[in-house]
Amino acid sequence: MKWVFTLNNIHEAASGFWMAVTGAKVFAFHGKMGTGKTTFIHALCDVKGVNDVVGSPSFSIINEYVYTQNDVVKKIYHIDLYRLKDEEEALQAGIEDCLYSDHICLVEWPEKISSHLPPGAVHVFIEVADEQTRTLKIEDN
Repeated sequence: MKWVFTLNNIHEAASGFWMAVTGAKVFAFHGKMGTGKTTFIHALCDVKGVNDVVGSPSFSIINEYVYTQNDVVKKIYHIDLYRLKDEEEALQAGIEDCLYSDHICLVEWPEKISSHLPPGAVHVFIEVADEQTRTLKIEDN
């Protein structure tokens, strides 16, 4: 599955993403610095109806957001592993509790913990097409 989007239609791409990945819980976002991983995650949260401030958890490592679906309050964990030195630091931060919960986990820089991602994690690749356009691809399983 592939989307090409700009900031003008990012929410449409995010809606299409959620429709394509129904039932999945853990998403590993791959892409170079500045490709728009956090921006796309913000759009994913907007589409889910998150009212919290969505930002990069570069320093906190894990941000927790809530949304309501069918009158049930649910959580999204936004995990940014960019600043971690090693897998042990990620484990100490509690990422396994998030990854193996029944909540959505959106993980930036997942290559830092690849051996800890649960089976079935969806790998998402974001690339710069040009200054304003991004390409997002879900890895075929």
